[in-house]
Amino acid sequence: MKRIIALLMTLVLLLTSTVFLTACADEEIEDVPQQTDTTEIAQPEDDEDDTDIEQEEPLRIVATIFPQYDFVRQIARDRVELTMLISPGAESHGFEPTPRDMIALNEADILIYVGGHSDDWVDNVIESLEREDMHRIALVDLVDTLEIDHGHDHDHDHDHDHGHDHDHGHDHGHDHDHDHDHDHGHDHDHGHDHDHDHDHDHDHDHDHDHDHDHDHDHDHDHDHDHDHDHGHDHGHNHHHHDVDEHVWTSPQNVILIVQAIADVLSELDPTNADFFQENAADYIVELEALDAAFNEVTAQAVRHTVIFGDRFPFLYLTHEYGLSHYAAFVGCATDTQASPATIAFLIEKVEAENIPVVFYIEFSNRMIAEVIAEATGATLLELHSAHNVSQADYSAGVTYLDLMWRNVESLREALS
Repeated sequence: MKRIIALLMTLVLLLTSTVFLTACADEEIEDVPQQTDTTEIAQPEDDEDDTDIEQEEPLRIVATIFPQYDFVRQIARDRVELTMLISPGAESHGFEPTPRDMIALNEADILIYVGGHSDDWVDNVIESLEREDMHRIALVDLVDTLEIDHGHDHDHDHDHDHGHDHDHGHDHGHDHDHDHDHDHGHDHDHGHDHDHDHDHDHDHDHDHDHDHDHDHDHDHDHDHDHDHDHGHDHGHNHHHHDVDEHVWTSPQNVILIVQAIADVLSELDPTNADFFQENAADYIVELEALDAAFNEVTAQAVRHTVIFGDRFPFLYLTHEYGLSHYAAFVGCATDTQASPATIAFLIEKVEAENIPVVFYIEFSNRMIAEVIAEATGATLLELHSAHNVSQADYSAGVTYLDLMWRNVESLREALS
């Protein structure tokens, strides 16, 4: 009996094995082509891909706005994965990253941003992502920065509207007669002790002699750069200094920025280091040509004062090339309506100095510039800060250099 039971169990096992093997054989027959593709063909390719990834996976770079995005394009071309956070045509001031941006940031090897108040969000975001290993490049850390003086509101309603403006208004003459003596002030100030200027040393008729106790407002405006950052404590203790973040409007600054970016890329991706450095060197040659063109325009100019019926993101440009400026708003102030006194002052300045051009900036509604132009007969021209580009320009592959060469010609017309 036991032998019968053992035999039956053996048969059952044999039958079960046969069914199981048959089933597996059927599955193998169905899957043979796929398995063959995967094992004999696809798998070796996957192995090769894994090897390539280890050796050639590109750096992932996030640039917050257009200038540094374009600088990386020129240096690295297609050998990095590059993302620009701000959309073409969008307002970059007050930017806050979206969930999609957060994903890009979380995967990035390098974040290139401007720094300053507009990028206050960066520290919190990086901390929340726990990406202490991310390489961060802040443009304002790579150059000597200038300050905007918001103090002068004074009175005239201009509330500084004039952008640093020299005196807003009161003509203080400055009469750039000095021919600019660079900067008259404004501006340049900030900082870098480029003394120049001081020549004028406030001559500005203004009465104020630095005494400024008066509230006058004006004044300081000019800051005559005097780096004193107004010191002289013009009486008003309400000066609030902010770093102007538009450092890329000076080609000389961009040369420093481009080299710094190339050095970081070369350090993190030594395989492509020669490629990055060669492209950076070629690009710097183009930037030097741009710088020479701006110098030529200002050297041949019959005037050295520019008028902006708009915001004023060109402090570094005017400082670099010895220009005086008067503007409706300080820097990239969020104000949209200038006071009547400000507009009247700008009209008077255009008429008094026979200034042929009134500038507005990209994406502007041009309203203030149009009022000034209509009252004076001046021509309206755009000066592009390259802060961002339109969707059309972005799609057409417009570059920082393209925009700045346009500015060369616009300045030539304004200063001739």
